[in-house]
Amino acid sequence: VRQHNRIRNLTMNNQQTQPVSQLPGYITSAVPNPKSNRAPWYKNTAPTYAGIFLWFVFWQDAAKAGAPGGTLAQGVGWALLSLVIAAFVCHFLFYLVPGLLGMKTGLPLYIVGTSTFGAQGGFIMPGFLMGVLQFGWVGVNVYFSSLALSPMLHVDARIIMVIWGALAAFVGLKGIQYVAKVATYLPLIPLVVLLWLAASTIGNVSSFDRNALVAAQTAANPTGPAALSMMGVLAMMLTYVVGFFATAGAAGVDFGLNSRDEKDVSMGGLVGIALAIIVTAGLSLLIVAGAYGGMKDALGTAATSKLSLSSFELIPTILGPDKAKWVMFLLAIAAFPPACFSAFIAANSFKTTLPNVNPFISVGIGTTVSVILAITGVVAKAISVFVIIGASFGPICGAMLVDYLLNGKRWSGPRAGFNPAGWVAWAAGFVVGILPNLGVNVPAAPVLAFVVGAVVYFLCAKIGMLSPVVPVTGALAEATK
Repeated sequence: VRQHNRIRNLTMNNQQTQPVSQLPGYITSAVPNPKSNRAPWYKNTAPTYAGIFLWFVFWQDAAKAGAPGGTLAQGVGWALLSLVIAAFVCHFLFYLVPGLLGMKTGLPLYIVGTSTFGAQGGFIMPGFLMGVLQFGWVGVNVYFSSLALSPMLHVDARIIMVIWGALAAFVGLKGIQYVAKVATYLPLIPLVVLLWLAASTIGNVSSFDRNALVAAQTAANPTGPAALSMMGVLAMMLTYVVGFFATAGAAGVDFGLNSRDEKDVSMGGLVGIALAIIVTAGLSLLIVAGAYGGMKDALGTAATSKLSLSSFELIPTILGPDKAKWVMFLLAIAAFPPACFSAFIAANSFKTTLPNVNPFISVGIGTTVSVILAITGVVAKAISVFVIIGASFGPICGAMLVDYLLNGKRWSGPRAGFNPAGWVAWAAGFVVGILPNLGVNVPAAPVLAFVVGAVVYFLCAKIGMLSPVVPVTGALAEATK
């Protein structure tokens, strides 16, 4: 055994200094983004990320939990504190290291990820699969936005779906600077709506009675689940927020390559991610609490107990049906930046992993599939699937963080083949991430998947399961310094 280990170590040390295999074209053709092309955090990272969280699909269900009282079951204060914790988990655990890797290397996720998953493995995860996944999110956006726009425009929703998808793909192909421009003004619409709804309900927040709400909703569904405990509320908030954000966290590499320095990376995340989460989902929580606080005396009636905990669905109750239809129409218009964001990430994926294919062709095919999925209504039934896939990016972020730290807070360069440590870590984390969907109660599954991915990658690295680093030259070599 000792002789075998000595031979293996000598072989691996020799491989560290010699090319192990021919690197794929998507790696050798990669060119780091020069410093001259980069911009301050408030011109790209922050507004683009904030546009994601201003999407009503994110903040509308912050109070929902599938249990009486939702995340407000332990009061407004605890729900808000749980939200703040979830927001900073997104920033510090899921975004910051990918963002720093992008800034230091100037390379996109699909190149940087080869140090974690290998030169061959990185093509699949997080490379090509990330692009395919984003077209799923484009389809979800196209479907729900078009349905909301159709009644007001008096145009068949299917026609809107085609136009909506094509425009989102075009902006995404143009690059993050154009996505940021779209995300600069349209997100003001949901922000104004949130402030309007909050102003209409904030005076009744102090009258909100969590016990009365829990009792009323329990009476309406006596065979349903029990109200969440304090830890249950925290776990649900982590699952909700981090599950939504996980894929965008890994995509922080693509934002970082447009950042000038570490301050840009940090500020872009603190403002565009943490603050945006707290403001949007926090206002949503206050709106729901205020709406129920204003009807405190009626909570025992059947009609009130069946009201939704979704702030979006409460708009007609708060503003009246006439104003509500216009507000919902405007929120649908404001959903365009998130569609552009998904298209941008998908475009980056295909441009990098398929460098010899015209991006207008690859992205065009992906967009066509997205529109078909929307027109046929498939995405309406597949949202839970996208949430599962999003949560599965937890172990990717966890493994990347450990890889970054083990390499002295720098990119090691691509590793040969399929890096076993990365794939074992991802598989272990993925299993944890999907357990809730298999009927197993795993609190804060996306965060736990991150932790499992990080720990397993560390252990695998320590027992020698890392593929050797393939030597690179030129601009790629500079990116490893």
